[in-house]
Amino acid sequence: MLDIKFVRDNPEVVKQNIKNKFQDHKLPLVDEVIELDEKNRKIKQEVEALRAEKNSLSKLIGGLMKDGKKDEAEEIKAKVAAGNARIDELTDEEKTTEEEIKKRMMVIPNIIDKSVPIGKDDSENVEIERFGEPVVPDFEVPYHTDIMEKFNGIDLDAARKVAGNGFYYLMGDIARLHSAVISYARDFMIDRGFTYCVPPFMIRSNVVTGVMSFDEMDQMMYKIEGEDLYLIGTSEHSMIGKFIGTHTNEEDLPYTLTSYSPCFRKEKGAHGIEERGVYRIHQFEKQEMIVICKPEDSMMWYDKLWKNTVDLFRSMDIPVRTLECCSGDLADLKVKSVDVEAWSPRQKKYFEVGSCSNLGDAQARRLSIRIRGKEGNYFAHTLNNTVVAPPRMLIAFLENNLQADGSVKIPEALQPYMGGNTVIVPKHK
Repeated sequence: MLDIKFVRDNPEVVKQNIKNKFQDHKLPLVDEVIELDEKNRKIKQEVEALRAEKNSLSKLIGGLMKDGKKDEAEEIKAKVAAGNARIDELTDEEKTTEEEIKKRMMVIPNIIDKSVPIGKDDSENVEIERFGEPVVPDFEVPYHTDIMEKFNGIDLDAARKVAGNGFYYLMGDIARLHSAVISYARDFMIDRGFTYCVPPFMIRSNVVTGVMSFDEMDQMMYKIEGEDLYLIGTSEHSMIGKFIGTHTNEEDLPYTLTSYSPCFRKEKGAHGIEERGVYRIHQFEKQEMIVICKPEDSMMWYDKLWKNTVDLFRSMDIPVRTLECCSGDLADLKVKSVDVEAWSPRQKKYFEVGSCSNLGDAQARRLSIRIRGKEGNYFAHTLNNTVVAPPRMLIAFLENNLQADGSVKIPEALQPYMGGNTVIVPKHK
């Protein structure tokens, strides 16, 4: 959410930002907010004047009564009563006006960074850099669920009977590999100085609206019936929520946390063969990282965060690339974002396995996350990034580490988490 003063002073900047995000239907909101803000300030001024008048008149009443001027005192009392009634009326109007302002401000997108490329959707994201050499082996790489099935490692049919489409049973070596990757990612981030955390897996609605846009909320979140609780779509939601209403001393920053959680997502609109299997599902597990920092440090942390993901994947022999997200692909709260994509030898292309985002002070404004500075309080900046999210990551792992005989090699970094095994062997051909 933007600062109302910024919108008031820079309406054309806000409008151009909306145009850059190809959200022209939101353009009228800017003028509406400015008009409502002007109305609200006039209300406040009138209330202030009425209260000052009330204080002046109230002081006269005692003196008039003391002097025996009862009729004059009663006239002033009537004026005070009328003023009080008007103050009550204006207070109600002020509350309604502020609610209308907030409703519009919550859907006006955050100002994107000047470095963000302008584009309508993810098809116009821009490749930045590649890490590792993408390899296409001289043998056929099967679809990821076919690989898993040779290990007796997945049962989609049983999951469909139990929970419906978009769920899975992982078993045996594949389930162990899934857990090994999560554990390795946890220790990887701890070794890089992040504090490990297991957060609540449900959050209240005020936290949901604090950490994400309404569009994201509609497409992602599952609500618990009869409760003011939502299942988290990522641990970022509850981790940022941890700091709601806090004031942190500058010298105590940054907060660098890495968190584990299951994640639950509606995944509206998922389709196509590459989004079947375990690519796009309603339930998965994830290791996340978040940072709460001073505004001047947020871009430095942004670069550090996505590099952590690149380093993790490269340590497991998976080639990756980074993509700069264009303006139309950025969620409304994001200032800048980069996707990390892993190489798929089967598809002969890269696919998304993680995303790093700088949200500026958008979440901090919504959740009132402030920093105590030497010259006063100000809003923190928040960032988040995926460390690893199996089982999607398993697709990249299995395809890139698959051998001609159907076995899967285990990279050295992961071997301690797989009982020292250097390879896993399929149960059948």
